[in-house]
Amino acid sequence: MKVAFWILLSVLIASGGVVNAAANQQNSRPNIVLIFSDDQGVKDVGCYGSEIPTPHIDRIAQQGIRFTSWYSASSICTPSRYGLLTGRNPNRSRDQLLSALMFLSEIDAQRGLRDEEQTIAEVLHNECGYTTALIGKWHLGHGQSNFLPINHGFNVFKGHTGGCIDYFTMTYGIQHDWYEGATHAPKNGYATELITDEAVTFLKSQQNAQKPFFLYLPYNAPHFGKGWNPSKNETVNIMQAQAKDLQRVDFITDKIRREFAAMVVSLDDGVGRITQSLDVLGLAQNTLLIFLTDHGGDPVYGGSNKPLRGDKATLFEGGLKVPCVMRFPGKIKPGTTSLSVVSSLDLFPTFAGLAGAEIDRTQLDGRDLTSHLFRNAAVPSRELFWQTGQHAELNRGTWTALRKDNYKYVGLPDGSKYLFDLSTDPNEQNNLAESQPKRLSRMHHRAAEVAAELAPIGAR
Repeated sequence: MKVAFWILLSVLIASGGVVNAAANQQNSRPNIVLIFSDDQGVKDVGCYGSEIPTPHIDRIAQQGIRFTSWYSASSICTPSRYGLLTGRNPNRSRDQLLSALMFLSEIDAQRGLRDEEQTIAEVLHNECGYTTALIGKWHLGHGQSNFLPINHGFNVFKGHTGGCIDYFTMTYGIQHDWYEGATHAPKNGYATELITDEAVTFLKSQQNAQKPFFLYLPYNAPHFGKGWNPSKNETVNIMQAQAKDLQRVDFITDKIRREFAAMVVSLDDGVGRITQSLDVLGLAQNTLLIFLTDHGGDPVYGGSNKPLRGDKATLFEGGLKVPCVMRFPGKIKPGTTSLSVVSSLDLFPTFAGLAGAEIDRTQLDGRDLTSHLFRNAAVPSRELFWQTGQHAELNRGTWTALRKDNYKYVGLPDGSKYLFDLSTDPNEQNNLAESQPKRLSRMHHRAAEVAAELAPIGAR
C-alpha cells in the first residue's frame, strides 16, 4: 500500500496534479472586490443613461451583468452600510441605525455597529481564511475604538469613519478622521485618488498570496466634502472637484451638476485602475468584482435619479433603486441584464455561499444570488421593507415603505400614504391609495407588522 501510494504521488507531482489540486482548492474560494460609491443615483452612471461619462464602470457591465431593479438596504448612508455588511435589515440594529451618524454629535459618538452584529468580513476572515481590507468610508461608528472596522473583521483599515471628509486634507472640517488601523494618520492629496492608491497597493500585495481576499472599497465620492469655514468657526458642505476633472465635463452647463460630474469621473478613473490592476496582476479570473452605490443621489449637490421619483433619504424609488454591475470571468455571462428584484442585503449570503461558509441563513434578510448570477435562475418573489429614522439635525422624519410583489406602499412623516403598482408605474406617478383602499390598508398594516418583527427587543 505504501509503495503504491508513493508511486501515485510521484505521478501526480510529475504531471502537476498536486499543484493543480491545490490551485483548484484555492480557486473554489474566489476573491471579492466590492466598490461602493456614495450619493450616486441611477442617472449618474453612463450605462444607466447618464450624460456623465463612466467608461470603466460601464465596462464592468459589458463584461458581466447590469441590474435594473437593485435596491439598497436604505436611502441613507449609515443604515445602507449596516444592511450591506450584516445582511440584516437596519431595523434589526441594536443602536437603531436608521439615520446617518453625525460625526460631531455627542449622542452619535456612543452609537455604532456592536460586537455581536456579525459582518460578512468576519465570516470570510474567521471561517474561510480570507484576508480582508476596508479602504475608504466606514460610517458605522466613530466615537469608540470598538466601533472601528479592525474590530469587525477587517485585517486592514485605511480610511475615514465619518459620513464625509475634506477631499484635500482628510479631515472632517478641522478634525482628523483618516485612519490606518486604529491610529490617526494625517494625509494630504485628493481622497478619491488616495483611496485608489491604497487599493492598488493592497491588490499588489495579494498577487502571490495563498489566501483569497475580500476588498471592500467604499469611496466617499461623489458625496460632497466636509470643509471648514474659519470666519464662522464651523463645518461646511462643499463640492470639491479637481480642476483637471472639471475640464473633462465642461459640456455640463449647471455649475453644481458639473462639479458633481467631475467627482464622478475621478471615481470612474479609480474604478478603471482597480479593474486594470486585477487584469495585470492575474487576479481577474478568480475575482468577483462589483460596483454598487449606497443609495439615491441628492440633487441639491448635483446627483440625479431621473426618471425615478424621489431622492436620497426618501423611500420613493429614486432613494432606493441604485446602479449595480458585476463581472466574474467564466462565471457571469458578459452583456447580461437582470430585471429581477434584488437587494444589497443579498450580498452577505452570496459571498458566504461563494466562500463555502456555514452560516445561519435564518438570521439574515438577504438571499444567495449565486444561481441567478451564474445560471440565470429566477429570483423568487419577495417582500422588501425599509424604514428611516427621525433625524432632528437634518430635519427628517420617519418614512416607511414595503414592496410586495409589484406593489409598493410608502408612508410619509406627515401621515401621507402612497400605493404604487410598479409593474405599470415604475416611476411612481400614479398614487392608487384612493382607488385601492383595501390593498393600501393591508400593506400599511403589514408594514407595521414587519417593523415590529424586525426591531430588537429593546427598541420595541
